Amino acid sequence: MEYSADDIAAATSLQRLAYLYMSMTTFWTYDYACSLHEEWKFLRRSRWTKVKALYIITRYLPFFLITMYLCLNFTPNENPNKCRILIDIYSSFSQISLICSECFFVLRTYALWNKNRIVLVGMLSTAFAMVVTSVGIRFTNISTSYVTTSAIQGIPGCSWSSSGVLYFMSFIFLFVFQLGLVSLTLIRVIQSWKSAKGHLHAVLLKHNIFYYACGLVLSAVNVLVPVLFPNSAYYTVLEDFQVGILAILATRMHLHLWHLDRHMHDSDALICISMSDMSPADGTV
Repeated sequence: MEYSADDIAAATSLQRLAYLYMSMTTFWTYDYACSLHEEWKFLRRSRWTKVKALYIITRYLPFFLITMYLCLNFTPNENPNKCRILIDIYSSFSQISLICSECFFVLRTYALWNKNRIVLVGMLSTAFAMVVTSVGIRFTNISTSYVTTSAIQGIPGCSWSSSGVLYFMSFIFLFVFQLGLVSLTLIRVIQSWKSAKGHLHAVLLKHNIFYYACGLVLSAVNVLVPVLFPNSAYYTVLEDFQVGILAILATRMHLHLWHLDRHMHDSDALICISMSDMSPADGTV
């Protein structure tokens, strides 16, 4: 049987997507294996709080996402409607994972500002507007997007693609929100640096600014790549990669704070506010 050039190009694209998603799965599994000992210690010894429940959701929801996009890329999906339903389900959990990850950065910023109510209201109001707008844009975009399946037998998987301003508009909102969190954190970093008169690098590490910066860079990439390469078929991979990396960054930040909190307790240090609840160690900055 002869196939058209479009059929061959679609099948090739699906195969490349499958390889990329398998690489992401390997990376996520490797990260989990590397932190398994520390994570098991945290799950056994930490007290049950809302933040711990948020951690569990944020940390383990990507395993469900991995299963979903492996099903999308490695099982036969000749029916575009069935594929669209799976994409809708996957996208819903992807949005939940993204929201949970950002909640950690919001809580950390709130703690750095000594639980300032004005800062919290500002962040939550902005986050709510961003979430509602982004979710609406995303599912509108999916409903009007083009679903690709392979016409060549033996090539499984399906994907969706879209272009235009509507696609990366949600990432612009996310970028602006993350930029606000970075700005609020940098203000506290500068204040702490001036008062402590220590090394700036140490202050940046103490306030976890590099976790914020990584998330900001990923959002910038998801905004710029569709603009610079409008005909690329791999936007969704970048988006899914960001969702997974943000979950890793948020949970690693929390693990770091929890272990630091335990270390300070073991050293009989004075801790006014528990860092395992995303609060500053000294209760001031």
